[in-house]
Amino acid sequence: MSTLPFQNAETINAQRRKALFATIAGAAAFTATKLVRASERSATSKRAPTSATTAGRDEMPMKVSYLTRNIGNVEVFYREAGPVDAPVILLLHGFPTSSHMFRDLIPLLAQDYRVIAPDLPGFGNTKAPPRGTFDYTFDNLARVIDEFTVSLGLKHYAIYAFDYGAPTGYRLAAAHPERVTAIISQNGNAYVEGLSDQWGAWQTYWRSPTPEHREACRDSLSAETIRNFQYFHGADRKLVSPDGYTLDIAYMARPGAEENQLDLILDYRTNLAHYPEFQQYFRTHRPPLLAVWGKNDPAFIPAGALAYRRDIPDAEVHLLDTGHFALETHAPEIASYMRDFLSRKLARVAA
Repeated sequence: MSTLPFQNAETINAQRRKALFATIAGAAAFTATKLVRASERSATSKRAPTSATTAGRDEMPMKVSYLTRNIGNVEVFYREAGPVDAPVILLLHGFPTSSHMFRDLIPLLAQDYRVIAPDLPGFGNTKAPPRGTFDYTFDNLARVIDEFTVSLGLKHYAIYAFDYGAPTGYRLAAAHPERVTAIISQNGNAYVEGLSDQWGAWQTYWRSPTPEHREACRDSLSAETIRNFQYFHGADRKLVSPDGYTLDIAYMARPGAEENQLDLILDYRTNLAHYPEFQQYFRTHRPPLLAVWGKNDPAFIPAGALAYRRDIPDAEVHLLDTGHFALETHAPEIASYMRDFLSRKLARVAA
């Protein structure tokens, strides 16, 4: 094997270093260009689709405000985010939770919508009088929320109806159809066929409201039932944050909370009596309706979601592979369905 003279080897090494530096510089420039372009594409993809309701809005993070409003003898706590002049979405939670359930959904909607999520009387941070001075019935929940929307000056709004939020919101819609721009049902039922076979103790209490039958319903309020039946059943447990069910369990442990809830469990029978009225509202007014349900819900089964098409033939129905609290595992998917749906339907309503 031959060897090169020292001076020639040094010259060659210098040339090699020069070529290597040029290569590195070129690669760095190429990589930087790709990163800039990727960043621009990413920023573009995150922008909301331009529509009649979003055109011209600046892209900026939306802060959530935590507010209260007095409605008679009830101090309603609510979360609000989004532009005050944007279309309104009224988020109505269910049992046994509060507006906290919308913590992941609100930021995904607030860029283009004014999102308002109250805690119903008897739930969360809303302060309502004790039993005996306030009736814990669904008519009363609807009355308070109706007056709440009026006090905020909400002339038109879409309703997100979940669980107890459905019979509450549908009472508002049937009474004031001119106010409702759209309905999003997320495991919010209005049909007998949407009820599973897990309602035995409640139905017995409805038929015969004895102290014994009331006591039998108390198991629905236990920490184990809230965690395992309400949150975990049919859901991917590793995706379910403990924040939701831990807070709900804490709320349920407050003095008087269980008795208020047992009153609402008894009064739930009135919701079934209102189903024909709700269905007549659907048939007569044909509100744009999106049903996005967790198909593994142990209480409200997919037949309830599909039944909306009977009264609103163009209702859009999507069944997700999750449980009752679908937002715990599928908030981005639900937000995507909502944004697409509302961008099309609210534009049509406005026209």
